[in-house]
Amino acid sequence: MLEQEAFWNAGSFAVITDGTKPAMNWTIDELNKRGKKVYVVDMSGTPYKGMLQNISELPTAVNCAVIGVTKTNPADSIQSLEKKGIKKFWIQWRTETPEVTMNSDPHIECITGKCPMMYLAHGLNIHTIHRSIARIIGQY
Repeated sequence: MLEQEAFWNAGSFAVITDGTKPAMNWTIDELNKRGKKVYVVDMSGTPYKGMLQNISELPTAVNCAVIGVTKTNPADSIQSLEKKGIKKFWIQWRTETPEVTMNSDPHIECITGKCPMMYLAHGLNIHTIHRSIARIIGQY
């Protein structure tokens, strides 16, 4: 099993969003469909009902975090999430920054350069087509 596939076996997830990456909403929906415990931190300033506004509001028993922000540096979110005990991160494709990729802490697992939905989506849609193409060209 690939690291990207195994990531989704965790029981609970924090999804950090600022509303700029639609894939975060699809990720939240798919995780909920799979029966995972999902905590959404909406850093847009206008979160929907039930969403947290700050990483500090997360409980300490969260297994993994998916980060899809463009208004702030995702590395800043990683630092705050580490304080909550989270060690496994998925940084949304095309939101990586040099600070994220330079993290050399051996206790931190960080998936970058991949869209979560390529590994979560089911049925016939743009994400599963992307997955098929990635498999054919050896980039899955």
